[in-house]
Amino acid sequence: MDATAVKMRGMPRTPPRAPRPTVSWTVSVGPVDDPSAVGLLRAYLVDVADRYYQLHNGRNATSEEIESALAEMRSDDLAPPDGVFLLAHLNGAEEPAGCAGLRLLDPHTAELKRVFIRPGSRGLGGGAALLAAVDAAADGLGAGRIVLDTRLDLVEARALYARHGYREVAPFGDGAYAEVWMAKELG
Repeated sequence: MDATAVKMRGMPRTPPRAPRPTVSWTVSVGPVDDPSAVGLLRAYLVDVADRYYQLHNGRNATSEEIESALAEMRSDDLAPPDGVFLLAHLNGAEEPAGCAGLRLLDPHTAELKRVFIRPGSRGLGGGAALLAAVDAAADGLGAGRIVLDTRLDLVEARALYARHGYREVAPFGDGAYAEVWMAKELG
């Protein structure tokens, strides 16, 4: 018997891990002006605005800043005929736990917007489910390419996009908060 085997005998056994709860995501097209979609878009904006204001001003966004941003943030073009709004539901729940939107920039290029999973539902595969549905929706719109812009501080989002085939590209827009531009060519 070698020394490793002897050490292993004296080591306490690691208890088996508890099984992970079964999760199931369903993603469907929904109206961007539906009350549950509007609530999800508000939660998205509060999440990203609070992160921005914490980083740059050491505070959360005020309710006035949120209301102003909601008024300026266009989402009405995430609807047919040149857009789509996707809602992700966790384990069949009635209330959506995530969303993503697409809009055509030109006949070949769709722009990804408003990707969001509620904090309590993160880490359960919702982002992957949404991005798979985004690919299918972009194909349905006739797009062969998806582009997006994001911020440097949204590291989790950037990592999610990179895991799903998005690569950094040269800037293609001048959004006030855009710091990183990414694109994905569809199959």
